[in-house]
Amino acid sequence: MTDFTTVQLEKDPRGFATLWLNRADKNNAFNAEMIRELILALDAVMADKSLRFLLLRGRGKHFSAGADLAWMQHAATLDYTANLADSRELAELMYNLHQLKIPSLAVVQGAAFGGALGLISCCDMAIGAVDAQLCLSEVRIGLAPAVISPFVVQAIGERAARRFALTAERFSGQRAQELGLFAECYPAEQLDEAVNTWVDNLLLNSPQAMLASKDLLREVGSGVLNPALRRYTENAIARIRVSAEGQEGLRAFLDKRKPAWQEPTP
Repeated sequence: MTDFTTVQLEKDPRGFATLWLNRADKNNAFNAEMIRELILALDAVMADKSLRFLLLRGRGKHFSAGADLAWMQHAATLDYTANLADSRELAELMYNLHQLKIPSLAVVQGAAFGGALGLISCCDMAIGAVDAQLCLSEVRIGLAPAVISPFVVQAIGERAARRFALTAERFSGQRAQELGLFAECYPAEQLDEAVNTWVDNLLLNSPQAMLASKDLLREVGSGVLNPALRRYTENAIARIRVSAEGQEGLRAFLDKRKPAWQEPTP
């Protein structure tokens, strides 16, 4: 797809994309260029209506070691206004990933520190290696996990977020699963095989139904019941039932055949 320096965006002919953090020599650490390229890559994903879902991955040994040291050293020389501009750019990345219309799955190996936890938390789902090492490391260097904090709290809960943000303890992929950050974790050598299983499963699903379900769950939020939400859910199921893919899915089920979206790509 689009050419970048610090990331790679690859489209699979089956109808999904993989967005790779591609600074393996720097352990995929963030800098201003990577943040801007991730924003542009997500724009390209959103513009491609043929995509069913997105995988977010890191090249090399680590998912991401967090902020790049040279970038942080430079940031330390900037005034408040310039640092505010930097933080707004990072916030744009996190909010754009969180609001992505298609489903997103983060795949985590090795280290995932600092802002990397924000990326993972912004995805709809995440899987990772059992021996992955995760850390909200900001307080160790005199900072705070500010921009990413709302997403981390949504992913692991307020109490756990307080603990790990204040202690900067490292925790494993197994612990990440227990906290709800990872849906599943696997031995590192089985992670790619697990990715293939997740991809195959997602490809079974109606692309439009996944979009509708993501919109629905965003509206439902924490599930607090009220008359407006009831009306929204009633309209949501009525709309999807009469849609082209809804009709095709129902007919295929009744005819005991595969729906059109499961047919092999030519």
